[in-house]
Amino acid sequence: MVEDTNGTPEQPGSQWYDNEAGPLVRPYAMTGGRTRPGPRGVRFDLIALVTLDDGAPGPDDSTALGPEHRALIELCRAETQSVAELAAGADLPVGVVRVLLGDLLEMGCVSVSRPVPPAQLPDEKILREVIDGLRAL
Repeated sequence: MVEDTNGTPEQPGSQWYDNEAGPLVRPYAMTGGRTRPGPRGVRFDLIALVTLDDGAPGPDDSTALGPEHRALIELCRAETQSVAELAAGADLPVGVVRVLLGDLLEMGCVSVSRPVPPAQLPDEKILREVIDGLRAL
């Protein structure tokens, strides 16, 4: 058994965990040093919705996915979530989640629905006319 600096025994493997800070794994270790998602160069908006595809591995599947990939899959298994919700649920930085989602997208495990750009939304004037027309009925 190993002793810490105070002379108290430490649990094996506890060198990678700090009670106040949490796990001591750096974000670049989770992404293999990558900062951009996938070879496609996909960019995930914070409000982009991520849905689990049928091809995603199950909880007992022994594929070569890392624990962070599996955590994101499990979060999406319950319901469709935004990139920001996934980052909060997995307790990971958004940049890391974007890279991991890029991996999952390349493997066909998830699909992403991007938000509609404001330029493609209907004009406010048209919407008001529709509302007024519905009220007139």
